Amino acid sequence: MCKVSSVHFSQQTSVVGAEHDSRSHWAPNTDVYATDEGLVIKVELAGMRSENLQITVEGNKLRIAGERPDGCRAAKFNFLSMEIYYGPFENVLELPPGYDLTQAKASYLNGFLRIDVPQAVPSPLKHTKVAVTGK
Repeated sequence: MCKVSSVHFSQQTSVVGAEHDSRSHWAPNTDVYATDEGLVIKVELAGMRSENLQITVEGNKLRIAGERPDGCRAAKFNFLSMEIYYGPFENVLELPPGYDLTQAKASYLNGFLRIDVPQAVPSPLKHTKVAVTGK
């Protein structure tokens, strides 16, 4: 499920029924905001490595997926509190018209994934003459 709060920027996508192991999917905290240059998508992913992230584009949808490992727990333990999610995650964002996902650029620094999506350059209107046939 996508965790972006504005319906202008997202389509909530459920992962129910998706093939995965017994661990549950989760959606990382995500901010989406507009600037003069385009959209910025910022995803909180502490404990990840950039090579474990997959970012794919299909039409106007941006899919961010990966898996946060949990390798620091002791062999035997009992949780007193659990607020950090581990395992596979997925976020699918449906962007509004006017942005060019084919020109998106991503960077990962200090636990945050940042994706910059520039505004789409409007194509110039083409004037075409239409031939008229007949008598």
